Amino acid sequence: MCKFLKVDNAHTLLSFLHYIPSVEKCYRKFSKYFQDDFIRDNSLDILSSYPNFWIILDYSDNFMGFVFLDNFVGNDEKLFSAELTTCFDRKAWGSYTRYSAKIFLKKCFDEFGLFKIKAQIYPDNFRIRNLLKDCGFEYESTLKNETLRNGKPQDIEVYSLYRNYYYKTAR
Repeated sequence: MCKFLKVDNAHTLLSFLHYIPSVEKCYRKFSKYFQDDFIRDNSLDILSSYPNFWIILDYSDNFMGFVFLDNFVGNDEKLFSAELTTCFDRKAWGSYTRYSAKIFLKKCFDEFGLFKIKAQIYPDNFRIRNLLKDCGFEYESTLKNETLRNGKPQDIEVYSLYRNYYYKTAR
C-alpha cells in the first residue's frame, strides 16, 4: 500500500527527480504546519539538508507525501532517538496516513534501532495529534514560547513513541 524512496545522495535525488515538483507543492502548501521563522523556505533545501529523507508513494507510484528524521541523539554505535517530521498530500489523509505512519515507525525502530521517536506539534497542526495518538505516541510536554512563527512566540507540544511500547502494542 505504500513505498518509501530514500533520498540520501545526489544520485538518488536524480533518480526521483520527477517527484520533486510534488514534494515542492506539498511543502509549500503545508509547511506552515511544521515550520517556524528559522527554517528554510525551500523544499529543495530540506532534500539536501536531511540525509534521512523519504518520498512516500502508493503502490501505483503516486506521490503521497514525504517524511524525514533529524536531531538524532546517540553515537556511531547506537542511536537513542530522532525527531520525525512528515507532510502528507491531502489525498493521503485518513487511513492511508495511519497505515504508512505505522510502517515507517517500524522501519525506524528496526533499521535505526531507535529507542524513542519524537514529534513536535505547532498549535495550528491539531490534526496530527490524532495521528500520533493512533500510532501510540504519548504527550510529553509543552515547550512554552519555544520558537517564533510569524514573528510571535509559539508553543510547541512534544509527543514521543518508545520502542518497547510500540512493539508491545503493534499488531
